[in-house]
This record gives sequence, C-alpha cells and structure tokens, in this order.
Amino acid sequence: MGAAAERAEEEHEEWAGVTPDAARRLVGAAVEAFAERGYHATTTRDIAGRAGMSPAALYIHYKTKEELLYRISGIGHEKALRIMGAAAGAEGSATERLRDAVRTFARWHAEHHTTARVIQYELQALGPEHYTEIAGLRRRTDRLLRQIIQDGADSGEFRADDVPGTTLAVLSLCVDVARWFTADGPRTPDEVGTLYADLVLRMVGAPDPGRSTGASH
Repeated sequence: MGAAAERAEEEHEEWAGVTPDAARRLVGAAVEAFAERGYHATTTRDIAGRAGMSPAALYIHYKTKEELLYRISGIGHEKALRIMGAAAGAEGSATERLRDAVRTFARWHAEHHTTARVIQYELQALGPEHYTEIAGLRRRTDRLLRQIIQDGADSGEFRADDVPGTTLAVLSLCVDVARWFTADGPRTPDEVGTLYADLVLRMVGAPDPGRSTGASH
C-alpha cells in the first residue's frame, strides 16, 4: 500500500464516528485545509470545495468554520486522553507505563500528523466556550502523564525532582512530532514511538533492563 492510500485509510478510521458521510468528508477536508493554509487563511469555500460540495451544503452540517475546528479538536483530544488513560491505568511499573504512554502518544502524533498539527497548533482559534472545554481535556491528559511520572519519582524509579516541568517536557516532545513528521520520511510512526519512549526513559533516569550492571557509561 502506498503512502497516499495509507493516509486515506488512516483518515477514514480517524473520522469513522462522524456521521453522515457528508459531515465526515467536511471534517477531513477541513483538516487538510487548516494544516495546509492555517485556520485563519482558510475559508468555508475552500473546505467545501475540497469535500466536493457547495458552501451552502457545508452550513447544513456546520454553522461556522469554528464549529468544524471544535469538532476536529474534540475528537483528537479525546483520542489523546484515551491513549494516556490506557497507559496510566495499566498494570506494571512506572517505567513500563511511561514507556507505553510515550510510545503510543508519539506514534499517534506521527500516524495522524496532519490532524495532530491542527488540534495542537490552532487551539487559540477556538471560541472561548469551546476553548475552555478542549483545554479541560488537555489538562486531564496532562494529569494522567504527571501521575505516571510522580509514581516513578515516589518509587525511586525516576530521577525527576520537578515533576510538572518533566511532564511538560515529555508532552512537548511528543506533540512536536506532528510538526516535522512526514509519511515519506526516514522513520515510520512505530519507529518514532519507540525512539521517543527510549529518549524519555533516559531523560527521567529510568532503569534500563538491557544494560548490564558491569557495563561502562
């Protein structure tokens, strides 16, 4: 399967819960337009044209351009929350949970880099009420990761004197994947996830099960 076909399949999966089909097509078109041109430079006519629809047809499903961004942001941030919640609630050591959290979070930002770029970097374009709601989802995701890191610090697995600062650094590292990742680049999403998980565990001073006790540093 080529890169374009893979991206189309991923996009279909990403917006599978959006119905009817016309609304789903508009969401996909809006993501592409916002990522390519930026939210403020994109018009409803741009979005409708990409979806193969008239501007009038867009307003049947979404009253404003901001409502489309809110829909996209809600779906993306709820997915991020589920990813982090699954890792935080899993059994195992803090090291195992942090590895899983970072691997899946970074991988998602690579697999869905176009969507992730929009929801992470166009957040300020949301209206006050919608911004408050999405910011709440972000804080819940942050708290889940912070708790994993705090558990590791409390157990002595991690050397993290500043847990809030470490949490911010880890989240920033993962989110930034959406800015630079391309489907035709040298790394796959799985490789990015694995690399970032290893980097973060080194950053917090987690024990390395692959390192022998007699190895030099």
